This record gives sequence, structure tokens and C-alpha cells, in this order.
Amino acid sequence: MAFPLESAYFASRLYGRAIPFLLLIGFFGSAPLYGQSQCKQKLSELPATAELLGFRLGMTKDEVKIRVPQAVFGHTDDFGISKTTINPDFDPQIDKTKFEGVRSISLDFLDGRLTSLWIGYDGTFKVQTVEDFVKTLSLSLHLPNGWSSWKSRGQQMRCADFQITVSTVAGGPSFRILDETAEDAVASRRAAKEDQESSTETTESDAKEEPPEIIGDKHTKTYYPAGCKPAKDISEAYRVGFKSTEEAERAGFKVANTCR
Repeated sequence: MAFPLESAYFASRLYGRAIPFLLLIGFFGSAPLYGQSQCKQKLSELPATAELLGFRLGMTKDEVKIRVPQAVFGHTDDFGISKTTINPDFDPQIDKTKFEGVRSISLDFLDGRLTSLWIGYDGTFKVQTVEDFVKTLSLSLHLPNGWSSWKSRGQQMRCADFQITVSTVAGGPSFRILDETAEDAVASRRAAKEDQESSTETTESDAKEEPPEIIGDKHTKTYYPAGCKPAKDISEAYRVGFKSTEEAERAGFKVANTCR
């Protein structure tokens, strides 16, 4: 039979050894599905692989037109954003041999340069599951095993200046590469516009709340309330303003006869 002090001693020895082991279990249990590697790759370092279909982030609209002459770009908004969608699977004018297995392509531009590329494949593409597509893209784009879960069944990785997301759409795999530097620029522009609009609203509100100025004439010691103007302009040397008739009268001014 162990005494209380001995029980406490053995318990401390037992749990003291167990705690580091439990911490290790908790650490690895919370790790991303495909490992802990951090992606330090930059957009400029991405290779021109077959999965990118000749597109690359940073290319101009003219360069996209060379690749897809049928591309029509939408209106550029106040933030410099414009978009277009290319549908090789539906558009008979597009040469499908250049986009085998591709259902749709979405392109986003900022200031005329490509900042987001989304490609959706159909059921004939060489891989069909998110897991297999992640392995394919990791190999072709030279990405580390730093993927983590995204939404319900997708996978996502953040790198130095971009993020890549893989998911399934309409029964086929898809991926999106997003320029995070461009996203930050758009966010800054939106915030600046909101601040400007807020400042304008405040200025207009202050202007509405500010009472009309009451004009006084130092030479005649008379004042003209709002809505009543002097017959002749008062020179700057004799012109004075008041916020209220009470202030004008306290200063020794009397209302002009024409304003009674």
C-alpha cells in the first residue's frame, strides 16, 4: 500500500513523462493534411506548365488576345478591375484542340494585367479527384507539401506572393492562382474610396448643419440676416460676419431697415 506522499511522487513522475508525449500528439494531430512545408515560391518563379494553358499572372490583355483571339474583356471599374470568361467547351469559335479537357477559364485583371487565373476541367481530364490534382500541380509547379483544407473538399496553399486553390466544380477538377499583391492593392483602393466618401459625407453634413452667415457693416453698424442682402456690396474693410442676430446686436449692430 503506497502512502500519500509516495503516491504523489509516482504520479508526478508518470504524468511528467506523459505530458511531452501528449503535446507531440496534439502538435502533429493539428498539422495540415499534406505536411508542414512552407511555400516560399513567387509568381515569377512558376514554370510554364501544361496545366496553365499558356497563361501566366502578370500578362497583359493584348497577350491574352494573342493566346485567345475570341476573348472579350468586360468594363474596367473604378478600382481598375476587369474580367472575362473563356468557354472552350461551349464556344464553337474557340479551337478546342488548344484546350483539351477544359470547360471554362476565368481571368481577372487589375490595371490591364492578369491577377487571377481560374481553370475548370471537365470529366475527360487526366485526373478527377482533388487529391490527384494536388499531386499533379505540386509536381508540375514545383510546390512543396504545404497544402491545407479549404472549404468542404478543396485544398489551398499560400506562397510568397500568391495563393493556389484546388477544388471540384461541376464534377471536374479546377484550380485558381491568385496574385495576393494585387488583392492587397484592390483592398487599399476600396478602403481609400470609403474614407473619401465618408469624409465627403461628413463635410456635407457639417455644411448643412452650419447656420447661414449674418453679414454686418462696420461703417453703418447694421447687419443683414440670412435671406436679406445689402443693396450694395460691403467692402472687405467694413464687412463682418456673425453666427446669430443676438451676437450681432450684442456687438452694437442693428438690423438694416431694408431687412425689417
